[in-house]
Amino acid sequence: MLYYLFNYLQKVNFPGARVFNYVTFRAAVAIILALVISVWFGNWFIKMLKRKKIIETQRDEATDPYNTKKVGVPTMGGVIIIAAILIPVLLVGKLHSVYTLLMIATTLILGLLGFADDYIKTFKKNKDGLKPKIKLGGQILLGLIVGLTLRFNPAVQINETVQVKIEDNKEIVVKSPDVKSTRTTIPFLKNHNLNYADLFKWAGPRWMYNLAWIFLVLLTVFIVAAVSNGSNLNDGMDGMASGNSAIIGLTLLILAYISSNAVTASYLNVMYIPGSEEVVVFMAAFVGALIGFLWFNSYPAQIFMGDTGSLTIGGIIAVSAIIIHKELLLPLLCGVFLFEILSDLDVKRFVKTGKKHRIWKTAPLHDHFRMSYSKFKERWPNSTVTFKGHGEGHNTVHHEVKITIRFWIVTILLAAFTLITFKIR
Repeated sequence: MLYYLFNYLQKVNFPGARVFNYVTFRAAVAIILALVISVWFGNWFIKMLKRKKIIETQRDEATDPYNTKKVGVPTMGGVIIIAAILIPVLLVGKLHSVYTLLMIATTLILGLLGFADDYIKTFKKNKDGLKPKIKLGGQILLGLIVGLTLRFNPAVQINETVQVKIEDNKEIVVKSPDVKSTRTTIPFLKNHNLNYADLFKWAGPRWMYNLAWIFLVLLTVFIVAAVSNGSNLNDGMDGMASGNSAIIGLTLLILAYISSNAVTASYLNVMYIPGSEEVVVFMAAFVGALIGFLWFNSYPAQIFMGDTGSLTIGGIIAVSAIIIHKELLLPLLCGVFLFEILSDLDVKRFVKTGKKHRIWKTAPLHDHFRMSYSKFKERWPNSTVTFKGHGEGHNTVHHEVKITIRFWIVTILLAAFTLITFKIR
C-alpha cells in the first residue's frame, strides 16, 4: 500500500518519494518491519496463549523419549511468522505483481493447513493431527495453483539471455525476447541452463514444449510437497527450523536479486526474470520474520512454531525457488531438509518391512545425534545400525543447542556452496 502511495507522491514531485522505486530500499524496510513485528507481536501472542492455556500437550515416554520436559510451552507460533511476513509485504510490496500474489497464496494456504493440524493437536487433544492425506492434498493443490499460474498467466515472462554493452560510455542492456520458458538454472554446467523441453525431443517439435510444461507443473507439485515436509521434519529442536530457514531464505533473496537485475544476470549468465524483484521484497520479510521469531524460539523456547510455521516456511522456500527458476539448486541449498526426509524414509522402511538393519538410529536426522547407542539397543535389541555414534561404547550424545548450531553451520556451508556454483562452471 505504501508503494502505491509513494508512487502517487512521486507523480506530484513530492521530495524523496522516488526511494520506493528501489528494490533494495523496499527490501530493507521489509526486513526491519518483519523483525520488529515478530518481536512485538510475538511477545503479546505468547502471553495471550499462556493466559488461555493454549500450550503444548503433556508428552509421555513415546512422544518424548529424550526427556526434554518441554511442558507448558505455547505452540502455533507460526501465526507470528505469517503475520510478520504479510504485513510488511502488504505495505511495501507491489500487490498487482503475480509473484507477490503467488507468495501470499502460498503463505495463506499452507498456513491454514498447518493451523488446522495444530488446532486438532492442541484443542482436540489428538496427537496425530490432520490426516496425512488432507495435508498432502493441500500441498498438491498449492503446487497445481503455482505451476498452472506460471504456465498460463501472461505476466510470467523471462529473458533467456541478457548482455550488457558499453556504447558511448553508456551501459546498454540487450535482452532476448520475452518468452514463457521451460528453462531452469542448473549448477556446475557451463551453459548454466537446462531446458526441460530437451527431455521430450522424442515427441517432436509440436509436443515437446507441451510435455515439458506438464512435467514442470508436476515437478512443482513434488517440490512444494517435499520441501514443506522437509521443513516440517526439521522442526524438532529449539531454533532448528527457524534458523536453517532464515539462512536458506537469505540465499534465495540473493538469487532472486540476481535474477531481477539485468546487469548481474548478464554478468553471471543466468536468466533475467522481470518482476522477480518482488520475490526479493517477500524473502526479505521472510528472513526478518524468522530472525525475530528466534528471539523467542531459541533455546529454551518460549514458543514452538508448530505445523502452522513449519509447513508455511517450507512452502515459501519451494515456491520462491520455482518462480526464479532455481528449483534444481534446492537439493543442495536445502540439504538438511533432504537428509531429514531420507532418515525418515529409512526408519519407515525399517518399521514396515521388519528388517533388522537401519542407517540411522532414529528419525528425523537431528534426533539421531541425541540418541545414544545403548538407548537404541534398549528400544530395538535385535536391530543393528550403520551410524552408531562415537565415544566410549558409541554412547556420546549432544545437547540440542550444539546439534542446532551445527545444523546451522552446515546450512551456511551449503548456502555458500550454492552461491559459488554460479562461478564453478
